[in-house]
Amino acid sequence: MQVLAQKIILITGASRGIGAAIARQLAAAGASVIINYAGRQAEADQTVQTIRAAGGEALAVRADVSQPAQVARLFEESLAHYGHLDGLVNNAGIMLTKPVQATTDEDFTRQFDVNVRGTFNTLREAATRMADGGSIVNFSSSVVRVALPTYGTYVATKAAVEQLTRVFAKEVGARGINVNCVAPGPTNTELFTQGKPAEAIARAAAFSAFNRLGEPDDIAHLVSFLLTDAAKWVNGQIIGANGGMA
Repeated sequence: MQVLAQKIILITGASRGIGAAIARQLAAAGASVIINYAGRQAEADQTVQTIRAAGGEALAVRADVSQPAQVARLFEESLAHYGHLDGLVNNAGIMLTKPVQATTDEDFTRQFDVNVRGTFNTLREAATRMADGGSIVNFSSSVVRVALPTYGTYVATKAAVEQLTRVFAKEVGARGINVNCVAPGPTNTELFTQGKPAEAIARAAAFSAFNRLGEPDDIAHLVSFLLTDAAKWVNGQIIGANGGMA
């Protein structure tokens, strides 16, 4: 059964990794998906082609979520194409790991612009443009709970997203919109593994009770559920998807 049939769902940062896995799963469940990307058009187009080849419906729209005008245009193009919007997944994000003392102003600003401002920008648009009864999933990280060295600025951005989630859930709840936040543990994506030695990746895998990294599909399964009508009573929650990490 296609539990998301006739739903229109926007996923930010969906050209690859977790975002692309979410887009594929949502499309397989019957949703029409808008694949947002900032700079990887070839990968976004490939994700669209993969979905269409499997019988799904997808559209790629370029926009930098840190820029309010571009986010407004993203929503306008999505609504012009599909007519309404039932779901939003705030997956776009970046991760820079440095000790606090080595973090530059540029590092700090870049992470907050994408991870926090990007989420804020889409939530502000969704407040007036999303259909009643919709669903929103934001992204935090399980690293917020364990506070590992070198992740200071990154976890600060994700803690901010968690608080935005809790507040926004109360602001739009009267319209039947539920808002939740998924907090993955270490996941086998380029975002996480790039630049890390094999030993560091193995240590991260050991945080899980299953002694492995998560896979994008592991995260996508939870996101897909939170966008269904069966999850409407789940609201304002921060949900770990980390194999028992914390």
